[in-house]
Amino acid sequence: MDCVFCRIVAQEIPATIRHETADLVAFDDLHPRAPFHILLIPKRHIPSVRELMDTDAKLMGDLIGAARTIAQAQGIAPGGYRLVINCGQDGGQEVAHLHLHLLGGKRLGAMA
Repeated sequence: MDCVFCRIVAQEIPATIRHETADLVAFDDLHPRAPFHILLIPKRHIPSVRELMDTDAKLMGDLIGAARTIAQAQGIAPGGYRLVINCGQDGGQEVAHLHLHLLGGKRLGAMA
């Protein structure tokens, strides 16, 4: 497996797991862009949003729901947080495995 996120799912690479279900896992970002920066990924390898199928709607809802649950549990929900999904190289996606960024813990400001 060349995919670093698939290797985290397979427990071949250590990660600080914050949340896990049968279909997804959430872990600390190694290069945080905010005081609180978690990545949420499907366990099944999906390269990007472009490869999503209609049958993945529940999975995407589960990712967002898990992000909400984590934000509440970590106490960042009252002040607010940001959810980001990058798609493709031009969209800033660095790992070719669909992932949702959960950022918070400070005022993030407007997106440029």
